[in-house]
Parts: sequence; structure tokens; C-alpha cells
Amino acid sequence: MIEIKGITKTYRAGSEIFKAVDNVSLSIGKGELMSIVGHSGSGKTTLLSLIGGLTRPDSGTVVIGGTDLWSISDDELSAFRNRRINFVFQFASLIPTLTALENVMLPTAFGKWDGNVAAKAEELLGMVGLGDKINNYPSQLSGGQQRRVAIARAFINDPEIVLADEPTGDLDEETEADIFQLFHRFNSEKGVTFIIVTHNKELAAKTRRQVRMVHGVMGES
Repeated sequence: MIEIKGITKTYRAGSEIFKAVDNVSLSIGKGELMSIVGHSGSGKTTLLSLIGGLTRPDSGTVVIGGTDLWSISDDELSAFRNRRINFVFQFASLIPTLTALENVMLPTAFGKWDGNVAAKAEELLGMVGLGDKINNYPSQLSGGQQRRVAIARAFINDPEIVLADEPTGDLDEETEADIFQLFHRFNSEKGVTFIIVTHNKELAAKTRRQVRMVHGVMGES
């Protein structure tokens, strides 16, 4: 489903040049539940951004379902991401003037969607344990609750792929377990492909496959 071949991303910091991702190749099958582990600065978040079409590689290709992400126009790439990929970032990044329900519905504002979007958003909030918070604003939610809203938002467009960057980084153990159980549910019931970046070895061990990044270079764990 996802074929990554020889991607490299180089950054300049003053007079220094470093390779955040160095000639990485990786095949990811449909319905995989995998993790990318590594210390801070190892290149794992940059790799996730490259896979999701948010960052253009200096060289190499990212092909998803037969589509080379960097051979299509920016508009086509945006539409592709909106329909097939969703992201869970390190921070909830909610819009403060929107309710929890409206934040979950937000991705549907950028395309045509069938069915009752509000009802689906409410269902997703119920699945993450926030069925009684749909009309609350982010300022009325705890940090963990905000993260749950962001996770619900990631599933509103029925993505084929979810890219998660430290999705449980600031959550307590119970909430972390609940969220990961939800990931497993969407993976097993809906066939969603998950690529999870984490430094948490216990969390990574719950995925079916782990790869490790060290100084921009990848190897199987």
C-alpha cells in the first residue's frame, strides 16, 4: 500500500548541514499497525511528515496506493490527504472558538461528504469517552480530553491511513490504554493502517511491527 524508496531530507542549521532522514526505504502493507521508535532528533517525526505528504523529500519517492505523492499538483495532494490520510499530532491543536463537536467536524469543511456529519462526530466523541462534552470548548477540557477530541477528529473522514506522532505522550496510563485500544479497534474492524511515532517502548511493543530510527537511518527493531 505504501512504498517508500530512498527518501532523504536534509536541513541546514547555520553552516551545518544534517540529514534528518537518510536514504530510507520502507514497505507498509494495507492494514498494518506499526510503530517508528527512536530518541529525540532521530528523524522519526520528519519521516512521518514525508510519508504523509507534508514535507517534500530532497530525493526518493513516496507512493501510496499507486499514487506518487510528489508527482501530483499541490491541490491534488491536498485532496488526496483529505480523503485518505489523517494525522494525530503531538499536540491537540484544537480551534479554541469551536466546540468539541465542531472541532471533530472541521476536516469535512474541505470537501464534499455524505451522510450526517454531526451525528458521526458525536458518535466518535462517544467512542473516546467524551459523549457528554460535545458542546464544550477546548478551554473547558483537560489536556487529556483535548487529545481525545483530536483523536476523534482523525477518524471523521474514514481515513485509510492514520499517522500518529506521540499520540499518547502527555496522557495518564489509563487514558493511554484506552486510546491504544481504540486504535486496535479501528485497525481490526475497519482495516485502517496505523503508523505511530513514539519513544515509549511499552507502547511500541503493542504494535505488530517496529522499526527504529537512529540519526536518520532506519532499521528493523
